[in-house]
Amino acid sequence: EGREPGRQVVALGVALALSAVVVDQALSGSVGLLFDVCFVLSCVALALVVLPSDFFTVGVLPPLLMVGVFTLVGLTDPDAIADAGDGVVQAVVSGLSHHAGALVTGYLLALVVLAVRQRVISRSPAVS
Repeated sequence: EGREPGRQVVALGVALALSAVVVDQALSGSVGLLFDVCFVLSCVALALVVLPSDFFTVGVLPPLLMVGVFTLVGLTDPDAIADAGDGVVQAVVSGLSHHAGALVTGYLLALVVLAVRQRVISRSPAVS
């Protein structure tokens, strides 16, 4: 049962995604498979820890999180997600296209976790 408010879950998601970018860049020089795995696991974890009243927040978070992270990477080090010389917008688009599998997987798993949690909540008797 999740107990964290939506705002804190969003902050945690941003921290996890940016940490994954930093570690992946330190190890491989670019954003790659390590980021993808961490992103998917983070999406599932965030869906597990959020309060039921904030399901919507986590339900829309994965794509916004990836766009936000790749925008920051595109501004600071576009070579990590795109070709050298690409502008910020092209770097973000390239990053999203290269990591679309992780985005779709993380998003679907987060939505499945939220749906299962909603179903369990609706079936459990009300606690007074």
